[in-house]
Amino acid sequence: MTTQVIVLNGGSSSGKSGIVRCLKYLLPKPWIDLGVDDLVDRLPPSMVTFGQQGEVTLGKGFGDLQRAWMAGIATMARAGAPVIMDDVFLGGAASQERARMCLEGLDVLWVGVRCAPDIAAGREIARGDRVIGMAASQAETVHQGVVYDVEVDTSHTESLDCARTIAAYVV
Repeated sequence: MTTQVIVLNGGSSSGKSGIVRCLKYLLPKPWIDLGVDDLVDRLPPSMVTFGQQGEVTLGKGFGDLQRAWMAGIATMARAGAPVIMDDVFLGGAASQERARMCLEGLDVLWVGVRCAPDIAAGREIARGDRVIGMAASQAETVHQGVVYDVEVDTSHTESLDCARTIAAYVV
């Protein structure tokens, strides 16, 4: 069976977007990339809010909309479009289980994207478009109880090298 979906899970500013760009360059066929930020950007601003310490609060109905979005991703993959999904599993293992249920029957490569909290926090500041504190608070919690096929650490490894590691697992 060939890989239909690659799920990258990591905290804010962990390097997922850079890895996705490199994967799209490295992989031999075209892949569509969709990230949780794509979903959040299309929701009313009140649906996802950020606290002063970087905490994320999800509004009423977010779970239903997220499930519908993920069902759409699964439908695209079942129709033959390989998808790279970048996500932030705020609920750790419970978030992975929700994704697993939506992607049931598909060949999914589960990828953990780790980054040291202090390095992610530095990237967050440099980007200038993130709530300060989010990267450090998510760096470890998004991985709690999550099971991966492969893990990469962007703390001291470039996106291209991380993408090469991941691409080796894509069949």
